[in-house]
Amino acid sequence: MATLLGTYTPKLDEKGRIILPAKFADDFEEGIVLTRGQDRCLYVYSSTEFDAVHQRMRASASGNNKQARDFIRLLLSAAHAETPDRQRRVTVPPALRAYAGLERDLVVIGAGNHAEIWDAAAWNDYVSANEDDFASAAGEVIPDLF
Repeated sequence: MATLLGTYTPKLDEKGRIILPAKFADDFEEGIVLTRGQDRCLYVYSSTEFDAVHQRMRASASGNNKQARDFIRLLLSAAHAETPDRQRRVTVPPALRAYAGLERDLVVIGAGNHAEIWDAAAWNDYVSANEDDFASAAGEVIPDLF
């Protein structure tokens, strides 16, 4: 799987479908999993990557850890598997659209091993709220990055 990068601005159609970015087509052609993301966005994994994430969760999460159980429940209970059609369209289920507050204007970002779908206004607010911290935190958050 290639590293997913970039920012794209598709529209949600009247049937609740989105056209995934062409740059992600190879990674997503065999199928995707949409699920709740953090910060009220949706995560989009290739089916293969989602399986790997699930295996890592199972291997590292203790059944005695309430936070781990809660996280896994919320992530997996919202998960929706889908295969993009020839035009790279996938349907975003109503519950996930409501969770992320998705309206017509969207932003899809590449986030490394997955993509994220944001309502455009929410993404713009997120970027504005985090830009100053981003500019000053690289060395603190990820030591030896630069």
